Amino acid sequence: MALVNLNGILGDARRGNYAVPAFDVSNYEMARAVVDVAEEVGSPVILMGLKPDLTEEAFDMMSLIMQTIARKAEVDVCIHLDHANEFDLIKKAIAQGYSSVMIDASQKPLEENIRITREITNYAHMYGVSVEAELGHVGDGIVGNSENAAKENGGHESTLTKPEDMERFIAETNVDALAVAIGTSHGVYKGTPKLDLRLMDELNRRSKVPLVMHGGSGTPEKDLVKSIKLGMCKINIFSDILNGYYSGMKEFLNSTENLSIWPSAGNKKALENMKKVILEKYKLFGATDKGRK
Repeated sequence: MALVNLNGILGDARRGNYAVPAFDVSNYEMARAVVDVAEEVGSPVILMGLKPDLTEEAFDMMSLIMQTIARKAEVDVCIHLDHANEFDLIKKAIAQGYSSVMIDASQKPLEENIRITREITNYAHMYGVSVEAELGHVGDGIVGNSENAAKENGGHESTLTKPEDMERFIAETNVDALAVAIGTSHGVYKGTPKLDLRLMDELNRRSKVPLVMHGGSGTPEKDLVKSIKLGMCKINIFSDILNGYYSGMKEFLNSTENLSIWPSAGNKKALENMKKVILEKYKLFGATDKGRK
C-alpha cells in the first residue's frame, strides 16, 4: 500500500468510531511482527520509533528498516517519531522519511508548549508530515527497566487536560492529533488506573482533531473500550508487547538446555506471543478490516 501520515488513518478512525493501535518498536523483528499482524487483519498501522532506541547510527538503521517494511506492506503504514522534545531530532526524522512526528513539550508552561508546537507544525507541514502533541501531562512509569518502577494507581505526576486549554492549543498550533491526559500513565501499573471518562467525553466533543491515549498498556480493557466509544482514535502500546515478547522468550529459554541456538529460533516463541498481543489490540479497538477496499 503506502507510507502515510496520521491524518487519513486517524480521520477514518474518528468517523468510524474505532482506534488505531500504535506500537513502539525497537528492532527489525518487532517492526516486522507488527506489520505482519496488520496485514493479517487488513488494517493500517502506526509504527513508532522511541528516542532511547534511536541513538546515533541506530537512528539511521531503524529509519531504513521501518521504511523498507512500510513500502512493501500490503496495508498503509505510518512511521511516527514518538515523544521527541528536540527540534533537531524532529528535523532529522523528517529528513530520513518519517511521515509523522510527536513533539512533547507537555511539561512546559502552556504558552511555551504552544510556541514550541507551533514551530514544529509550521516546519513539518511543509514536508507533508503530520504532528502530534501532548497537552496536560501523562505521568511516567518506567518501560524497559525494573518492576520496582511500576506505576501506582493512575501513575504519578499526571496533570489532566483542561478543555478550554485544549481548544486554544489546537487553534493556535494547527496540530494534527493531540495526546490528552485523562488518568493513564506510561509504563507498567502496580495498581489500577482511574480514567476520567467524563473528561474524555468533553474533550472529544470540543476537539477539532483526533485524540490520542498514551499509556494504553495495562489500562483495563473496559476502560479502553469506553474511551474509544467516547472518541479516542489512537492508542499507544509498548509495555504490553514487551511483556508478550519476553514472557515467550523466558518460556523458551526455561525449556531449552542447549543455549547454542540460532537467534531466529530463540526469537520464535517470543514473536509468536508478541503477535498474539498485537492481534488482541486490533480486535479490542474495533480496528480490524479497516484497510480493505
